[in-house]
Order: sequence, then C-alpha cells, then structure tokens
Amino acid sequence: MSSLQVHALRLGPGAELLSSLRDFVDQRRLRAPFVLTCVGSVTMATLRLANATADNVNEVLELSGRFEIVSLVGTLNPEPHLHVSLSDSRGRTVGGHVLGNLRVFTTAEVVIGEARSCCSPETWTRRPGSKSWWCRRGARRRKPTETPENHE
Repeated sequence: MSSLQVHALRLGPGAELLSSLRDFVDQRRLRAPFVLTCVGSVTMATLRLANATADNVNEVLELSGRFEIVSLVGTLNPEPHLHVSLSDSRGRTVGGHVLGNLRVFTTAEVVIGEARSCCSPETWTRRPGSKSWWCRRGARRRKPTETPENHE
C-alpha cells in the first residue's frame, strides 16, 4: 500500500476555503496533509505580502472582486501554511500567504495529499541553539494545543 493517500474536496459558493480545509483535515484526522492542486474562484481574500521590512513587518492585502485561483500550495497541519496566486478579470496576478477570508465564488476543487509515512509537523522539534526544525522519528505527537516553541 502506498504511503501517499489522496483526498478530493469540492466547495460551493460562499464557503470559506481556509476554514473548510482545516475542518476537512480535522474531521478525517489526516497526517501530514498538503495541497496537491486546486482550481476554482473566489470573491475575497486576505493575504500577507512578502515585502516585510524593519518598519513594515506584516503588510496585508484585502482583495474583493472575482478572482481565479491560479495556484494554491502549502501544508495543512498542525496549522495551515498556504500560499495562493489569484488572477483578476484582466489576467493580472497577485499572490501571498493566506491569512483567511478566501470566499468561494463558483467552486473550489482541492486535491489534498496525505503523506502517511512522512514525519508530520506534530513530531518536529528544534535542535538546541538552532532555528531549524527536524523530524525525530518515533517522537510523541504533540497535542493540538502545543506549539513547536513549547514542545520538548
């Protein structure tokens, strides 16, 4: 049996994409889930842009209108970390880190991969003195309320 499991999710008009993905992952108790692909459209989005400076650490872009989902990538647990690219009616594209408020316009069809044999983020730990994370095979899974910062 393959260690990769594939799940499909179709959301209808008005659904909020980020919270729907969280619910899907939680209800099915998926291990190491990630977005394989997504097609669809949204009417709203809240994105954090990648232009942080010392004076501006979290510029947020609030979008409203009709946008095609050009790309959606990222991991889905323990907390979702998603990046999206959206194009408007003239083909102009914008992208960033998803903060939420991705309101489905017509549909959003998401294919989710579950890497069952991989080390899921719940077992990641930090090496002493390092900013990097590593997988400790056989490590206990953290409770959903634990964060990497307080995980021993």
